[in-house]
Amino acid sequence: MKPIFPKSLDFIVRAIGAFLGISILVGVAAYTYFTMPVVIDTGYRPVQPVPYSHKLHAGNLGMDCYYCHNTVTKAGHAAIPATETCMNCHTRVKSDSSALAPIRASYATGEPVKWAKVHSLPDYAYFNHSAHVTAGVSCVSCHGRVDQMVEVTQVKPLNMGWCLDCHRNPAPNVRPAEFVTKLDWEPPAGKTATEIGLEIVKAKGLNPPVNCGGCHR
Repeated sequence: MKPIFPKSLDFIVRAIGAFLGISILVGVAAYTYFTMPVVIDTGYRPVQPVPYSHKLHAGNLGMDCYYCHNTVTKAGHAAIPATETCMNCHTRVKSDSSALAPIRASYATGEPVKWAKVHSLPDYAYFNHSAHVTAGVSCVSCHGRVDQMVEVTQVKPLNMGWCLDCHRNPAPNVRPAEFVTKLDWEPPAGKTATEIGLEIVKAKGLNPPVNCGGCHR
């Protein structure tokens, strides 16, 4: 009996099946990669209502992070500076700059400037700035060298795996607390940052939680 379909069709069906299988695997791999926090979150740089340059203020002028973010040692959140903080200088410095018009308007009306948040954690993740800063975790560890950024950019993924890596081995990210905001800090000659971190971890008895309840409360 003559076959209904030619033998070549069997090869075509298998080839199509293999192609579809490979396509699905590639699609899953691509989706997994491109939705990872390190890919979709790092590099985030929102447009701000005022072109504030951290490189100018924290870098060139040497302003300490504490001057603007003055709650990081005593509160769970790093405060966005009040307009009055900006006007401490800008009543005299560049007081007529058009770029600072939103600041002056905020100062006159009492309405806060609507800054765009760069680093954001989900509501189900608990994070306390003061616990980390007082332990000796520098701004650099999570935010990078903001003193070199004209526009602040998220440089770390801030995902669970990244946090756990530090909690399991905090020493490389720990320094003397008085140098937490000295973003260009280097360890003294003869010691590495990790060696100093290990000493601080031991002296302070630091034991960051790695169980679910540590961050999901």
